[in-house]
Amino acid sequence: MNLYTAAQMGEADRRAIEELGIPSSQLMENAAMAVVREVRALPIPGPGLDQPLGWITGDGHAPTSEEIAEFWAMRRRSAIVWCGPGNNGGDGVAVARYLLEMGWQVKCVLVGDRAKMTDGCLEMERRLSEAGGLLEDFDPDQREQYMFFDVAIDAMFGVGLRRDLEPDAALAAQLTRCGTGWVVAVDVPSGIHADTGEVMGAAVRADVTVTFSRGKPGLYVGQGAAHGGRVVVADIGIPEDVYPKRTQTVLVDREDLSLPRRPAFSHKGDFGRLFILAGSRGYTGAAALCAQAAVRSGAGLTTLAVPEDVYPVLAARCCGEAMVWPWPQDDGGIVEKARGCTAAVVGPGLGRGERAERLVLTLLRELDCPVVLDADGLNIISEHIDVLDERKGPTVLTPHDGEFARLSGCALPIRDRLEAARAFARRHRCAVVLKGHRTIVAGDSGCAVNPTGNPGMAKGGSGDALAGLMGALAAQKISDGPELAVWIHGRAGDLAAEDKGEYGMTPTDLIEQIPYAMKELTE
Repeated sequence: MNLYTAAQMGEADRRAIEELGIPSSQLMENAAMAVVREVRALPIPGPGLDQPLGWITGDGHAPTSEEIAEFWAMRRRSAIVWCGPGNNGGDGVAVARYLLEMGWQVKCVLVGDRAKMTDGCLEMERRLSEAGGLLEDFDPDQREQYMFFDVAIDAMFGVGLRRDLEPDAALAAQLTRCGTGWVVAVDVPSGIHADTGEVMGAAVRADVTVTFSRGKPGLYVGQGAAHGGRVVVADIGIPEDVYPKRTQTVLVDREDLSLPRRPAFSHKGDFGRLFILAGSRGYTGAAALCAQAAVRSGAGLTTLAVPEDVYPVLAARCCGEAMVWPWPQDDGGIVEKARGCTAAVVGPGLGRGERAERLVLTLLRELDCPVVLDADGLNIISEHIDVLDERKGPTVLTPHDGEFARLSGCALPIRDRLEAARAFARRHRCAVVLKGHRTIVAGDSGCAVNPTGNPGMAKGGSGDALAGLMGALAAQKISDGPELAVWIHGRAGDLAAEDKGEYGMTPTDLIEQIPYAMKELTE
C-alpha cells in the first residue's frame, strides 16, 4: 500500500476541489460519515445480569432481565467530539451532527481560536446548530464535564500539524482518555507528525484512527504506530487519478508478497550456498541462531565459519544441518571459501578483534555476491564507511537505532527514521534494514514499512535470526529479499507469540515458526 505525505494529500485535496469541482463541504460530509460508521461499530458494553445493578431500579432490588433491557434501550450512547478550528475540526463537527441525529448524547468542544475557523468548519457549525447541537468553547478549568463518555473523538488537528501542541490542545489530548471507553482519531491523532510519526510535545493515543483516502507514513512508523491504534483507510470520494502513481514509502502488504514454488526436479545446489562469518568466545549463541534461521529459510547449503576455539561448541549445537567450518590460519582460505557461495552474512557475535576486523573489511572488498552485514560487522564498518562505498556487489545493513547512529553519525532518538534510512541508503548505495517497531527497509527506490512483529521479539537473538533468514533469501536469489525477510521474520514472531505468549517466546521459538510463515506465502 502506498503511503502519502501531508504535502501529497494537500495537493490531492486541492486538485479534487479546484480542478474537478468537488465541493469541500461534500468531502467533509463523506469523511464524517466514514468516522461515524467506525464509531457505531465499536463494541460499547452494557452490564451483564450478574453485575450489581440495583441503582437501575432506584430501590436497590436486583433488576430483572426485562428491566435491564429497558434501561439500556432508554440509555443514549454518548460521545465527546474534540474539534480544532481547521478543516479537521470541521470533519469533527459534522461527526457530532450525524451522531446527534442518530440519537446519541453529544458534546462538541472547540479547542482553539474561533477567529481562525475555516470556512468549512464554520459551515459545519451552522449545520450542527440547525440540527439542535452546539459547538462550545473548551474551558480547561472545568475538566470534569469532559469525562465519562462512551467515545471520545479527536478532530483537533489533521495531517498539516508541524508544531508542538499548545497547552489547551495538550490538555484536551490528555482528557480524551479520562473516563472514556474508546478514543477515535480523525485522519491522524492530534500531536502526531503525519510524515514521521513523531510526537510533537503531546499526542492523542487512539484505539482507532480513521484516515482519509490514503495511508500516511506517520501512522505506521515511530510513535505514530503506537498512538494510531487500528488504522482504517476510508474512501471519501477523491478520484484515483489526482494522486501520484508512486510514492517514496509503502506499507508491506501480505497480498503483494509471494515465494516461488520449488521445481520438482531440483537439488541442494539450486537453492544457494550461504556463507556466514560469525561467532566468538562468549558469543556462540548469535552464530548458532543465525545458521539455524538460514537452514529453516531454505538455503541449499549453509556454511558457518567460526574461530577455531569455538568450533567444538558450534559443531555440537548445529547438529549437522549447517556445515560448521573452523577458520584456517590463512585469511585467503576464508575468502576463497566465501567466494564459492552465492551470498554471505557477516557479523553476528563476531567480536571486535583485530582479525575479525581484517576479515570483515577484506570480504567486503573481495566479494561480488550479496553481503548482509549485522551486529559487529556493522560496528566495524562504522569506522570504515569508505569500504562500504567501494563495494562491487549488493550490501544489506541490518542495524537497530543505536548501530545506525554509529554508522550515520545521527543523534538519538532518531526523529525521522524514514528519511534517515532513505538518505543513508542513497548516499552509500546499499539497502538499510532499520530494525525496531515497524522495521524500515530503505533502498534506491524508497522505503518499505513492515507491519508484522510484536514486543515479544525484543530479546537478544531475534536480530541474528533475521540476518540468517535474509542471507538465505539472498543466497536463493529471491527478489525483494529484504522486504520478504522482515515480513516473514515478523510473522514468525507473531506465530510464536500466539503459541507461547510475548513474555515467554524465545528467538528459537521464532525460528521454529519461520517455515510456517513462509508456507503462508506459497499457498
